[in-house]
Amino acid sequence: MNTLNLQVSRKCEVAQGIVSIELRDPAGRRLPPFTAGSHIDIHIGPQLVRQYSLCNSPSETDRYLLGVLLEPKSRGGSAAMHRFSEGDVLSVGVPRNNFPLVPSRRSLLFAGGIGITPMLSMAEALWQTQASFELAYCARSAAHAAFTDRLRSAPYAAYTHLHLDDGAPEQKLQMDRLAQEDPASTHVYVCGPKGFIEYVCGAARERGWPEKHIHVEHFTAAAVESGSALKVQIASTGQCIDIPPDVSITTALAQHGVEIPVSCEQGICGTCITRVVSGEIDHRDNYFNESERAQGNQMTPCCSRGIGTLVLDL
Repeated sequence: MNTLNLQVSRKCEVAQGIVSIELRDPAGRRLPPFTAGSHIDIHIGPQLVRQYSLCNSPSETDRYLLGVLLEPKSRGGSAAMHRFSEGDVLSVGVPRNNFPLVPSRRSLLFAGGIGITPMLSMAEALWQTQASFELAYCARSAAHAAFTDRLRSAPYAAYTHLHLDDGAPEQKLQMDRLAQEDPASTHVYVCGPKGFIEYVCGAARERGWPEKHIHVEHFTAAAVESGSALKVQIASTGQCIDIPPDVSITTALAQHGVEIPVSCEQGICGTCITRVVSGEIDHRDNYFNESERAQGNQMTPCCSRGIGTLVLDL
């Protein structure tokens, strides 16, 4: 079973513009298990699927807990999530994890804004296994910081640090502390706005962190300009399809009866990953790392493009 019908059992505001949504099985059945860093797909409407990180403890089997920020430029997902009420039943995908914890001596968790959601689940899992970790949570202000009551009362509260943009200079996030850590045995996890991610990752790289010890999850992708026109050939049939400059590959193929599953449509979730038989890929996703991109054998056609002709394994 790939989807579940779950009921909104509780909904409340946890910060300015952020609601907490608790989902449970209407019949009280246990839910499929998940691991720290997992997300679920919410089928909000026809052709509208959005991903939200689970922020409760992976040890809980009776509920899924989400934190949802109302995006000022919502494409329909966050606005719809904020309109749902207690008692509503939603179609939900089973948990998937593109942002897993890696066993290590120590973990450093960096959350910016709504990026706190997967970090809460990670902190719970690390605490339960008695692993060494610290959590740095950065927010615009106290009013914009979600789940702070939970963090203050957590058994791992001593290992969490709240940094506010409008707070005193001495409490702001200082990346020099990374110099006290061992890059060879410590993993860094980052989630939040693009600028925050770049800041933390840049600081880690400057201080000797290897790429394989830096783990990132993006919630939104940066807007990209339309590309040049290209052709896509379907390997199984030889059919060639023209892709206009301002139309995504998945959209153009669907118009010709070739369907590729899509979800986020921003190159974040990995739902549409397709093997590339030949051709030069213009990667525009936030899913693959540089070594995966260099292999040149798979792409996210929801947002990435190509140069000339791409032959896809379809």
